[in-house]
Amino acid sequence: MQEKLKKLKDDLQKVLDKEEIIVDDVTFEKKGNYNFLTITLDKVGGIDLETIVDATKIVDKVVDAANITDDSFIMDVVSKERG
Repeated sequence: MQEKLKKLKDDLQKVLDKEEIIVDDVTFEKKGNYNFLTITLDKVGGIDLETIVDATKIVDKVVDAANITDDSFIMDVVSKERG
């Protein structure tokens, strides 16, 4: 699974480069009865909600094409937390 996630991260970065969005992390984990694919995005100067929504449309297509698992999962596209 780690190799698939690394490839997915690389594929996502390629398509999001033109939007100047950084793919910070891609994780897949089971929580209770659910699988979660979490994609953490960032941008120089911070990333706003509108950009996350637009990026999610792009991310969704790349994730579908990647076919990382036969199991169902919930995809979360989130911004990197700033302190």
